[in-house]
Amino acid sequence: MPLITITLDVPKSETHSERQHTSQILPTVQKPCIKEKFSFRPVPVSAITKLLCNQKMKTPVRIRPNPSNASENQRRGNCKTCRNPNLWKTARVVPIHKSGDNTLVSNYRPISLLPVMSKILEKFDYTQLRDYYQYWNYLTPDQSGFCPNHSTTTALLKVSNDIQAGMEQGNITGAIFLDFAKAFDTVDHGILLQKLKNSGIGDRILTWFQSYVSDRSQYVSIFDSTSLPVTCGVPQASILGPLLFTIFINDLPNVCKASTVHMYADNTVIYTSKPDLPQLEAVLQDQFTEVEKWIKDKLCVNADKTVTMLFGTAPKLHKLQTPHLCVRTRSNDILTTATSLKYLGMWLDPNLSFGPPHRKPLI
Repeated sequence: MPLITITLDVPKSETHSERQHTSQILPTVQKPCIKEKFSFRPVPVSAITKLLCNQKMKTPVRIRPNPSNASENQRRGNCKTCRNPNLWKTARVVPIHKSGDNTLVSNYRPISLLPVMSKILEKFDYTQLRDYYQYWNYLTPDQSGFCPNHSTTTALLKVSNDIQAGMEQGNITGAIFLDFAKAFDTVDHGILLQKLKNSGIGDRILTWFQSYVSDRSQYVSIFDSTSLPVTCGVPQASILGPLLFTIFINDLPNVCKASTVHMYADNTVIYTSKPDLPQLEAVLQDQFTEVEKWIKDKLCVNADKTVTMLFGTAPKLHKLQTPHLCVRTRSNDILTTATSLKYLGMWLDPNLSFGPPHRKPLI
């Protein structure tokens, strides 16, 4: 079996005792000054070595330190030159058969694989960038995806508790469950870079991010597949990808000032409570119109899978002559109203009883 040797440049100033100490904790960004732009901190070689040793690889790897005066920037993917190695930008896509006819492409799930070294160094980039945003409270609290101490459970609790509170006040709650078509794959790089700049990323690091998302390619691991360019979207299977998408969609709640928005990654629900149906429809229509303006040139809403739903007590809903919402799209189509819906793995019904779904989920 072949043996892969990875040589790491170790600065002469980094002693053995320092390496032992720094390898115990992943470095995080220090609390920045108010006027200071975000920049990457140096990463100890010992920390990189530790991550390499913990990788499960089919081919044995021998890590050989190479004492030198090489700068930390050179070890961090040529950050000194603001370039990301092109070798790290090619993804190998492995088709995994889900079920059904194995001759149909739609029955396969594409799994992207990136070079190990790129993902290892991305872990440090992710940790520092995440800590920077957490320190400044930049990320919206209306996002439960990819956030520490948050999960689908916290998202479900937030939404269901708000709906239950509306019921207790004698109101009805209307919700729009947005469905974005291939959200992670359609992120516009220009808009993403502008949002990174607005969030405090300096010009030099911004150039590195531009190199990171651009000039990427992928090929399918079957026969003699050729590489195809990837011109939009966050890199699939990457460490930074989910955080970059979170930044991209971070300002969506700002456009819904008359309602509540909660997100789990790209799973987004807009809802509000009102005493009667006409008021509810007016608010939700206005909010959905604002969302359509926001997503222009950013993401694409799948109108066929975006649905509305009414929540309330049984007596309250029984009094309604037409127990469904009328929310129109930009093309004047009416969004479908559901009487039961599976949201983040749990079935929701109009009374929030969490019982089995109805036989006819859509009306």
